[in-house]
Amino acid sequence: MGAVNAAEGSDFRGPLDATRAATAVLDADNRIVGWSPAAERLLGYPPDEALGHPIGRLVVDRAGAYQVATELPGAAHARRQVLHMRHRDGRIVRVTTATLPLSHGEAGPARLLAVADADDTERWEALQSMLRGLATQSPVGLAIYDTELRVVWTNFALYREMGSSQYAGLGPDDMVTAGEVLSAGYPPTLEETMRRVLDSGEPVIELHYRGRPPVDPDHDHVWSCSYYRLQDTDGTVLGVCEETVDITDRYLAQQRLDLLVRAGGLVGTTLDMSRTARELSAVAVPQFADSVTVDLVDAVLEGDQPAPGTARSGRLVRVWGRPDAAADPAAPADGPDGAAPPTGAARAPAPDGPATSPDDTGPDDPGPDGSSAIAVGPAAREAVEYPPDAPQLRCLATGHAVVTGRGPSSLVVPLRTDGAPLGVVTFRRERHPDPFDADDLPVADELVARTAVCIDNARRFTREHTAALTLQHSLLPRNLPRLSAVDFAHRYLPADSKSGVGGDWFDVVTLSGARVGLVVGDVVGHGLGAAATMGRLRTSVRVLARQDLAPDELLTRLDDLITQAAEEEAAAPGSVTGGPPPAAVRGSGDIPDDQAVGATCLYAVYDPVTGVCRLARAGHPAPVVLDAATGAVTVPDVPPGPPLGLGGLPFETVELHLPEGSLLALYTDGLVRVRDRDRDPDTGLDGLGVLLADHRDRPLPELCDRVVTALLPGPVEDDAALLLVRTRMLGGDSIVTWDLAAGPEEVGRARALAARQVAAWGLDELGFTTEIVVSELVTNALRYAAGPVQLRLVRDRSLLICEVSDTGHTAPHLRRAAIDDEGGRGLFLVAQMTQHWGTRYTATGKTIWAEQALPAP
Repeated sequence: MGAVNAAEGSDFRGPLDATRAATAVLDADNRIVGWSPAAERLLGYPPDEALGHPIGRLVVDRAGAYQVATELPGAAHARRQVLHMRHRDGRIVRVTTATLPLSHGEAGPARLLAVADADDTERWEALQSMLRGLATQSPVGLAIYDTELRVVWTNFALYREMGSSQYAGLGPDDMVTAGEVLSAGYPPTLEETMRRVLDSGEPVIELHYRGRPPVDPDHDHVWSCSYYRLQDTDGTVLGVCEETVDITDRYLAQQRLDLLVRAGGLVGTTLDMSRTARELSAVAVPQFADSVTVDLVDAVLEGDQPAPGTARSGRLVRVWGRPDAAADPAAPADGPDGAAPPTGAARAPAPDGPATSPDDTGPDDPGPDGSSAIAVGPAAREAVEYPPDAPQLRCLATGHAVVTGRGPSSLVVPLRTDGAPLGVVTFRRERHPDPFDADDLPVADELVARTAVCIDNARRFTREHTAALTLQHSLLPRNLPRLSAVDFAHRYLPADSKSGVGGDWFDVVTLSGARVGLVVGDVVGHGLGAAATMGRLRTSVRVLARQDLAPDELLTRLDDLITQAAEEEAAAPGSVTGGPPPAAVRGSGDIPDDQAVGATCLYAVYDPVTGVCRLARAGHPAPVVLDAATGAVTVPDVPPGPPLGLGGLPFETVELHLPEGSLLALYTDGLVRVRDRDRDPDTGLDGLGVLLADHRDRPLPELCDRVVTALLPGPVEDDAALLLVRTRMLGGDSIVTWDLAAGPEEVGRARALAARQVAAWGLDELGFTTEIVVSELVTNALRYAAGPVQLRLVRDRSLLICEVSDTGHTAPHLRRAAIDDEGGRGLFLVAQMTQHWGTRYTATGKTIWAEQALPAP
């Protein structure tokens, strides 16, 4: 600030200029013969006290002692000298002196001594040194423009930057080619910016400007420019000064850093490999490269860990980029990022397999930057064959990046994690002015390393997702039987989210008396654990259902099994004394960490003889019913009951009378809660009801497809299971019932009635067996039960069913009779001569039943 202040208050002739300095004229003996008013002001001596005295009488040393013998340099050796002189008031004044001859010749008789304050002189000399440095030595480029914004002066640094000094008369935008203002909030040209500075006087600091200087016309340079207005001491505007610093290297380094920061936020937002590759391209194009292609080892797409040497054959799979990039690396890009438009795969539900993942990139899927996607989705993935000397194979073999070409230029970087080759990323510059060089390698390595981690995570997810999906499909019913009681169709769609498959399941269980059990359930959570838990619950439900339990009793037994298993699991990690497990072992809310806890289930039993459907639910959505008689769509009021394993309220069974041809839709909440699990499912239920009503007469498989397509039009975050059932009723000619009185003679009557009915149905081959079965079952009922006994024969699609009902609640047990036992062989004969037999309990007693397979037609 001292130099600036000095410059504001003085002219640029300097303190020792003869027009400004204190002067004294000295004769040949250094006596003062002339004394100026400025000398009197500086040292305080009036002329009459100074004239005639030697100048040495005024010179002292630092301590103030006189140095009378002080010699001043002669005219021939004129130079500046710093001296100390005593002021008339006694103080010491530090001054700078200079001697000048007053006549021609080396040793004139008189000399002029110029004296000035030393501090003022040193400040002025520092200012002059700074000005000379700015003109000749400063690394900052300087240019002065007049009021017409035309160059009038430049320093040496600007010449060195531009490679030319012929700038006089040029405008600010004429000094470089392809100039462009990069800083936001400024006019598009430098001349407009400088005109603002000239008019307002407000300086502009660090405006970034890009262009190509004459010294390097093929490459862009970036400068940091500052501008301020110039004016004289009277305030007259003289022009604008421009300061420029070439910051190309720093700017490129910042751009690379910004690129990596963007990559950290944009790459790897999903667990889909194609989308991750597309996100890499969106970050790198066009700032780093003109196009990007990503090729993966085919094993990676299957979720497997590729072994070294996997891609030696040259076969890779393109997941992003234009299809012809491998054949012609120098070919121009088809799009802004060098990728060809793909053909996407539409999502269609399948009855026995998962739908196409919605994360698969399609032609209308917007990219991270909001642009239309041009990805290669799984349906369009194709093998890319590289020749043996291709840089991609060299990159895979060596594990190091390979740079090729200059125009166009390519940079091939390996995708690797833990030393395993996942594939390669090829960056290409076709329109970019600079080929890839060593400075680009760290940036490319960092970009690809981030991408490799994301792709490897996607690979691991694919492996687990595939394993869970395989497990779940293996646990779901595959070959369900054809039944007389109902027609049915089902659909299962796994979740498309990164959570993996869930634990939704359905089942159709054949029961005694031509009845059918209908099951649908949902396990909390996703992944392998949920799939395994689903299989455990489905097996338990099938076992309990075969015991002919009522729906509420079945759910109660299932709830007890889950609660007991959860308590045993929670107690297992506890202390030796059997105390409670640590908190880390237990789930939230002190619920044991078992995925079966909190599962929901709906169980229904439909009887085609009576048309009655009895159902109960444990926290599961109620079914949607379409009444065949009225066409009305209803959601029956079935008490929800608590989810399994949580305890609380008991389960309740509700009876529905369904006319033949009624539709029953059992589903999991994933079908009606699309994307947002917190959304009220009533919207989805309304849509399901409308679809059932509008398409009631369509085949059930087609109706299933319509429901799934309409309710799940896109990616879903939860599994969805749908079981559609159309009821039937057995005709009167397929069911015969007789009431039997008490007494042993009724056994013979029952045999005769059964034999005649079997013959009437044309089943003479089963006559003998049926007589024995009826005889044994009726005998047991009359001997061990009280009250009326009823005999019923049911001819099903493939079975002849014999049922004996009584009011007793004690069930017979199968046993092997000893040789000397008189009884105990009846049920053994029944079991040997029939396909299945068993006991089911009713509200009024029990029914013993036995099934025989009908003879082949």
